[in-house]
Amino acid sequence: MLSLAPALSLFLFLPHVFAASADQWKSRSIYQIITDRFALSNDSSATCNTEDRIYCGGSWKGIVNHLDYIQDMGFDAVWISPIVKNIEAETAYGYAYHGYWTQDINSLNSHYGSEDDLKSLATALHARGMYLMVDIVVNHFVQNPSSNSSTLPQTFDYSGLSPFSAETDFHPECFITDYNNQTNVEQCWLGDSNLPLMDIDTENSTVVQEWNSWVTSFVNTYSIDGLRIDTVKHIRKDFWPAFASAAGVFTIGEVLTDNITYTSDYTQVLDSVLDYPTWYPVVQAFNTTSGNLSAIQSAVTQAQSSYKNGLFGTGAFLENQDQPRFQSHTTDTGLVKNAISFPFIHDGIPILYQGQEQGYTGAADPFNREALWFSGYQEDKDLVTHIKAVNTARQLAVNASSSFLTTKMSFVSQSDVGAIAISKPPMLALLTNVGSSGSASWSVSGVYNKGETVVDVLTCKTYTVDSSSGTLSASADSGAPRIILPTSALKSDGTLCASAAGTSGAMSVNSVSRGALGISLVAGLILTFL
Repeated sequence: MLSLAPALSLFLFLPHVFAASADQWKSRSIYQIITDRFALSNDSSATCNTEDRIYCGGSWKGIVNHLDYIQDMGFDAVWISPIVKNIEAETAYGYAYHGYWTQDINSLNSHYGSEDDLKSLATALHARGMYLMVDIVVNHFVQNPSSNSSTLPQTFDYSGLSPFSAETDFHPECFITDYNNQTNVEQCWLGDSNLPLMDIDTENSTVVQEWNSWVTSFVNTYSIDGLRIDTVKHIRKDFWPAFASAAGVFTIGEVLTDNITYTSDYTQVLDSVLDYPTWYPVVQAFNTTSGNLSAIQSAVTQAQSSYKNGLFGTGAFLENQDQPRFQSHTTDTGLVKNAISFPFIHDGIPILYQGQEQGYTGAADPFNREALWFSGYQEDKDLVTHIKAVNTARQLAVNASSSFLTTKMSFVSQSDVGAIAISKPPMLALLTNVGSSGSASWSVSGVYNKGETVVDVLTCKTYTVDSSSGTLSASADSGAPRIILPTSALKSDGTLCASAAGTSGAMSVNSVSRGALGISLVAGLILTFL
């Protein structure tokens, strides 16, 4: 019998073969992690007061130990915080536990673990058919001023920075004062005199060459499948195409603005952006029972026509490490479930920030960066169950329709001002902001066939589309959303509303579509070399 050992050994030393394109990312859903706050290596319960702004001990090894938790919710990609070496000294705003205060891009942040630990994380993800996304900061480095003064320029010791260790590698010190002046935004510094974020001179051809060479090596060394890029709007737009090409993987940029036209420019130079322009109206629509649902439609339709690829492939999210958690605005269960559901009907890639599923309520930074180990990683919680259902429903829609990922979501007009209906065949999201004490109803025509049986995957309640008018009528229970699929779409997954699907004992879509993907990829590689 031929031994697999030599092939397995060879597999471990193969170059990065999991690098994923933008199209491959579109079917994914992402779980966002702040490494220091997700899981400890030994599963102890270390204290972690967010207000202290210190390292709490989360690690890459801790992430590996809790991949079942992430995958069980239906996520098949993980976004981790920046991995490179940060400033070690305490700053005016605490320690760099979050990873965004770079000092050396050629070294790893040892607080999170060793190089082997990081590579083991990539290997563990790929074995499950999951992708690894890593956050990176290109715009700036951080060093405490040699002498703290409000008078500019301040003095800095550049010798501890790598590879940009000369003053000429940075723009002259000036703080951004005018966000309507793009040169000011790109060439002046973020931060303040207490903690200046030293703006790298990306007009310098030597600096550009260094960045492009570095990112190629970085992606291949750590088997990275995608990059989330911080503070993209603070670097000239024509820097990004060559950088993204050098990376060779999916790139998604942070452009912090509600301006769709402004954001659209960055969709021309990177694969994608985080969809902040839609995030703003979504939060405002669902954080109160008087929110404006129509503003969501306005933002979505404008973005669909403005962005290079519409909203396809953009990052759809409700929370992240930079913004107050949604439940710091409201803890009304009805509102929360509707808001959490929106990214999963969105044209883009759903992103869930760690702690949302556990109902964390932290407001602005640093309070929104709570340690997840305090939750015990409980899976028998209402929001965890809700997220599993909407995530699985999206994957079922992907499996059921080859055009799901390329069909624009559209809005079906409703007479109820507290209700909104979003169609993305074969999925239909019936959302409302009336809250858990309110009532709402929907009437949707032309989405499903006359007489067709559909199911709300959140309650497993079935509906029959009117055989004469083709209208689907539904109402909300305690202000909860309805996520509708044809019962025919459930037949591949008896674990979601098994009675409606008419199946029993079927393996879940997570086990088949995702886990088997990893096994088949590895097996294929092994067989190639036998």
